[in-house]
Amino acid sequence: MIIPVGLGKDSYDIVIERGALGKAAEIFDLDRKVMIVTDSQVPEKYYLNLAAGCKVSVAGIFQAGEASKTPQNFLNICKKMMREGFSRKDCVVAVGGGVAGDMAGFAAACYMRGIDFYNVPTTLLSQVDSSVGGKTAVDLDGVKNIIGAFHQPRGVIIDPDVLETLSPRQFACGTAEIIKIAACMDVELFGRIEREGIAGNPRIEEIIAAAVTLKARVVEEDEKEKGLRRVLNFGHTLGHGIETVTGLYHGECVSLGMLPMCRPAVRERIKKILEREGLPVRFSEAAPEPEKVIEAAMHDKKAEGGSIVTVRLDDIGSFRFEAASEEQLMKDYLEVFG
Repeated sequence: MIIPVGLGKDSYDIVIERGALGKAAEIFDLDRKVMIVTDSQVPEKYYLNLAAGCKVSVAGIFQAGEASKTPQNFLNICKKMMREGFSRKDCVVAVGGGVAGDMAGFAAACYMRGIDFYNVPTTLLSQVDSSVGGKTAVDLDGVKNIIGAFHQPRGVIIDPDVLETLSPRQFACGTAEIIKIAACMDVELFGRIEREGIAGNPRIEEIIAAAVTLKARVVEEDEKEKGLRRVLNFGHTLGHGIETVTGLYHGECVSLGMLPMCRPAVRERIKKILEREGLPVRFSEAAPEPEKVIEAAMHDKKAEGGSIVTVRLDDIGSFRFEAASEEQLMKDYLEVFG
């Protein structure tokens, strides 16, 4: 299946196909120097498979995890390309999760003021969310994605076969992003998830394709997040605050962050799905201090003038944007987790 993302001169295709990773040299233009950016948890065979199809390949491997998404590691990628004589005709390919995609994309955006970038997401979360839309960034001083750029990939390969190597916890994190976009924008998809589930679904490709198509349409309408694209932040305002002060994974934080942004009846429907998919709906250990969560949330790049735009869900498929003060955000948080 091919899902086009129509952005004029920056348009590209997302290929969703089992075994597509083995066809990367046919799908991407790799007849040049290729910087492959990956992390320590990605099976070696994935990037070696891709490297075999490159004219010249150079690997940049960093320690897995959000803690590696730093300006220094971004600079290390750029320095390696500079030492290897990369030109504007060469490219960067991310093979891994969202952190690999963010750093590879940002390096491609900045090196020589922009070179080609391709993405091969190997986690469910990155397949249905971060690999689509061209957001690239690194963190700074505990603030997520505060330094970055919009830099669309030239192509994306989503190979469902690679999901077989994920732990149940990693897989569950990706379901949070599918649930998020379905709850906001697609009553039919949300109903299907309620009936069939995501984990263990033999037609997982169809669910991935539906979620990716939704995000692609949002990006086409609002590439730079001036309006509609803000809907994709549902669950992320408080979620980023929770992620900053806990050791939870991104998808787990989005799961928790969605609940205070829903009306009670909607919250219960979403909670049932989250729990079934193995995601948290409460803090299993000592809850973080609410003040620290809210402080971190208010440092988000979307905050402005003492308030932050939140995405509220009144019903499945019915969302609205609302500016929230620090006090309102605290009230929302305590209503669910207090």
